Amino acid sequence: MPPTLRTALCPVTVTFPRPPARPPRKEALALSLTLPGEPHCARVARESVRAVLRAHRLAEYADDGALVANELLVIAGKLTPGKDVYLSLRYRAGALRFVVWDQHPRHRDPEALTLCEERRRRQLWLLDFLVHERGGDWGVGEAQAPGRGTKSWVSLPLAEE
Repeated sequence: MPPTLRTALCPVTVTFPRPPARPPRKEALALSLTLPGEPHCARVARESVRAVLRAHRLAEYADDGALVANELLVIAGKLTPGKDVYLSLRYRAGALRFVVWDQHPRHRDPEALTLCEERRRRQLWLLDFLVHERGGDWGVGEAQAPGRGTKSWVSLPLAEE
């Protein structure tokens, strides 16, 4: 059998030298996750936050960041089981900024609203301690349209370099 001539259907790829790999800058830190309000999601959030902080050269904040994400997501999951929760982590103005949105509706009755907010704050005692020790701030409030629900946020300042 005579040899067959094969021609390439695809062009030859040209490789260019890659620039040296650099870790991303902390100013570019942006993590957003939407998770079902189930217990295993807190672990997913913890590990994601740790990985992102390490990748952005903020490994010394990985444990604190994981704790913040864990605490906020556990409470959101308890109050809205099985419903989606949203986690956002950004670096802004020298601080790590966390936002968790859940679908727990805002109570219309003022007494129920007060009791619900107190319940949430009491359950976040560990978060309150951590944020206070790190000189940060946190809070809970009504999420704006279109999603409505409840928004919890934390701002953890980073040590000055």
